[in-house]
Amino acid sequence: MNAVVDHIDRHLDQKLDLAQLAGVASFSPYHFHRLFRALVGEALGDYVRRRRLEVAAIRLLSQARVSVLNIALGVGFGSAEAFTRAFRARFECSPTQWRNRKRSQTASKGGQGTRRASRKNGVTSPKETAMQVTIIDRPPVHIAYLRYTGPYDASIGRFWMNTVAPWMATNNLFGRDRFGIGLDDPTVTAPAKCRYDAGVVSEEKEMLSGDPGRKVIPGGKYAALAFHGTGAEIGEAWEALLRHWLPKSGLQLDSRPFFEHYPADGLYDQKTGRFTCNICVPVAPL
Repeated sequence: MNAVVDHIDRHLDQKLDLAQLAGVASFSPYHFHRLFRALVGEALGDYVRRRRLEVAAIRLLSQARVSVLNIALGVGFGSAEAFTRAFRARFECSPTQWRNRKRSQTASKGGQGTRRASRKNGVTSPKETAMQVTIIDRPPVHIAYLRYTGPYDASIGRFWMNTVAPWMATNNLFGRDRFGIGLDDPTVTAPAKCRYDAGVVSEEKEMLSGDPGRKVIPGGKYAALAFHGTGAEIGEAWEALLRHWLPKSGLQLDSRPFFEHYPADGLYDQKTGRFTCNICVPVAPL
């Protein structure tokens, strides 16, 4: 099912029918439909519609120069009218109202707290680190991962420490690059439905205990922001990259996943909880 929902997220601009997705899962359409609802907690059609609208809501904010129609087409709606009706039913406002309201809120936040806290306890703020955004070309990477579902808060750190680290130790995976892949945006997705994959580099046929998932993080161009701080501060860095830097960059998001890249030689201070990573966002020309 993880492979199916990943496939859905990568192909929101295309037709997604029951038979096709059942084939991804290697089940008959009859059994797949029942299993999907039981394991994901939503009917297939409801899930696809929700993901299309949530991805559209993210793109409305981060792709200010892209028209509502093009965003609608990019997530699989056939017309701006159909998209607007569905969007209003989900978010209780039109796409244009959503874009204007959220941009005003972001501008207000960016003009106040971020400037005041540009440097706190020696930690560089997103306002300063935004200057370190670089466009990089990454090769595809095979990873093994464990999935967490729930709020993007301190629970993710506990998931790494209590679940992922013991699994890595059992399989001798320390010393390899790691990845934290946030599959949802908590500003548009309900906390209980947010998904996060904690992954480590692993060749496709490497035998590992613990029944991890397997996937390839696609290669290509990414906007990368070097981060040095704590888990409580990394949300602001994501906000700075997606809400401030990206709309002015002349680039747009594509369907590849966002992720945090933790190099094998990355820093981590157990006393302060500060660490280093690269925040990576997939980009393409407008």
